[in-house]
Amino acid sequence: RSWQQGAGSGDGSPSSAAAETPSSEDFSLSLLDTNLPSEAETELRSFIAKRLTKGALFEGMGNVVSVGLSIPEYKVGCYYCRFQQENLLEMATLESDISAPEYVVCFLGGSEKEDTFRLELDKYIRSLKINLDLEQKPWETHINPYLQSWFENAICPIQRVVQLFQEKLEFLLYAALSYTPVEVKNADERTEKDISRFLAAASLQGLVQEGTMTSLCIAMTEEQHKSMIIDCSGPQPQLHNAASNRFCEDWMQAFVNGAEGGNPFLFRQILENFKLKAIQDINNLKRFIRQAEMNHYALFKCYMFLKNCGSGDILLKIVKVEHAEMPEARNVVTVLEEFMRE
Repeated sequence: RSWQQGAGSGDGSPSSAAAETPSSEDFSLSLLDTNLPSEAETELRSFIAKRLTKGALFEGMGNVVSVGLSIPEYKVGCYYCRFQQENLLEMATLESDISAPEYVVCFLGGSEKEDTFRLELDKYIRSLKINLDLEQKPWETHINPYLQSWFENAICPIQRVVQLFQEKLEFLLYAALSYTPVEVKNADERTEKDISRFLAAASLQGLVQEGTMTSLCIAMTEEQHKSMIIDCSGPQPQLHNAASNRFCEDWMQAFVNGAEGGNPFLFRQILENFKLKAIQDINNLKRFIRQAEMNHYALFKCYMFLKNCGSGDILLKIVKVEHAEMPEARNVVTVLEEFMRE
């Protein structure tokens, strides 16, 4: 079968693309687009061909590795992903003699830290796959600019949000952690998307049970809490119905302190550590609650933990939802709620 591969670049970070001709043990890749120097592009093409021969590229699932190319002074981190065009894939299933073209996109940056953003880059490739129609959209005018902007669009949103909100970031962290609905007003399209991506990246989605997450969203909507409103009409965002706690305030400081370096990978790592600490606190509280079902001293430990962790209000809501069908644990949570109110 015949293959075609494509690749792009972004923000001064080189990237490359390739495609394959008739099937053989060695993949012959042809270039669609690149901004790599010719020598480095040949080396990258050879690297991708070896990966294809080994069957190491799965449709729509990106990989990140360190690649030695003829680029001065350092190895580069390479994200690469294989995909097929949907519309031509359908034609290939109807016409047995037609083979659907396949593409490989490579994004190159300064290190393997791109792995931190692998899911974002996979999503970026899915958008490319949806929009790719070479017959109707010329490569130079539509696809090339999309590939060129990969770094700005997939890697930098968290950094831009941190720089925009500064100390007000604590309210955004709290909204993400507590599943508070957020409305963005008077913002340009990029800023609105950036805020949405930040909230998704900061939430515990995928780390807590799906049923718990759904119940929390319903509970937060039904409570007296209104949606947090972010008004971006001025130079600095104005927040209404915003809330925070000591936990989110402390982590906001970590983001603000890291802003001087302006490294998007650092911000993403801080965000992952923020979520990891929240999950650790939830698991500790669950353990204390199990002990407190039979031990009054453990009940006191639960209370002290909630009081000192800085995020007791949110943690209590999460365990309350998770323990709703467990009578003994529910009783413990009820007592803890009373203590916390007092």
